[in-house]
Amino acid sequence: MSLVTRRRSAAVAVAALVLPLAAACGSSDDSGKKADAGSSASAAAPSASSSSGSAPAANLTVLAAASLTDVFKTAGDTYMKENPGTKLAFSFAGSQDLVAQVKQGAPADVLVTADTKTMDSAKSEVDVPTVIAKNRLVIVTQKGNPDHVTSLKDLANPKLSVVLAAPSVPVGNYADQVLKKQHVTVHPKSEETDVRSVLTKVETSADAGIVYKTDAATATDKVDAVTIPDAQNAVASYPAAALKDSKQSAAAQAFVKWLSTPEAQSILQKAGFQQP
Repeated sequence: MSLVTRRRSAAVAVAALVLPLAAACGSSDDSGKKADAGSSASAAAPSASSSSGSAPAANLTVLAAASLTDVFKTAGDTYMKENPGTKLAFSFAGSQDLVAQVKQGAPADVLVTADTKTMDSAKSEVDVPTVIAKNRLVIVTQKGNPDHVTSLKDLANPKLSVVLAAPSVPVGNYADQVLKKQHVTVHPKSEETDVRSVLTKVETSADAGIVYKTDAATATDKVDAVTIPDAQNAVASYPAAALKDSKQSAAAQAFVKWLSTPEAQSILQKAGFQQP
């Protein structure tokens, strides 16, 4: 066999070995590209499914202060109609309990508290927060105000059954501030874990309590509200933030951003909240 013939035979043999390997590599590469394409298609799908809105499709869990219970249900319905690819699930509780859940690793996407102090305690777990609303305190009494409560000083009456939130709860902390500012000492019948529990106690048994103006507005058929003058009052701020561990960060941030839009602000203000 000539030298040229032997070289040609060797080249054919090498080609026979290389082609299957190249095909295998090409197959792996193509499947990777197909997988990437599939992933891209999946990632693009949320935008398509929420074409009437600007938020990515997602199932979001929102941890929100108890005082937002009613208004966030309304706001959530509006948001989901605008962004049909997004589903919101709300969990309402005292802000301190929500932060405790976050620190324990509870799966969630957005946190909204009733004060900046509590939000700051979750600083390492959340993105930069945005204040979305403000609120003020009122005294609530049983319907008809049978004990004729007209001011904070009346709450010091030992004959009254007064209920407050615990000082660790934002509304309890605010109440403590305003009472101390007026040099009023109250011995509460109980200290509740959130503002809605205070409201419920006044609706059913207690003579008076201190809640947010917006909470009193949800129960006008069961309680009366006594205004606390601005000079004696405290202003509650509500910060909202996406959680750093959220698996749907873009969607969580989109919802937080929406809470500051004119549409969301209109819903909040109709419920009695003030502009941030």
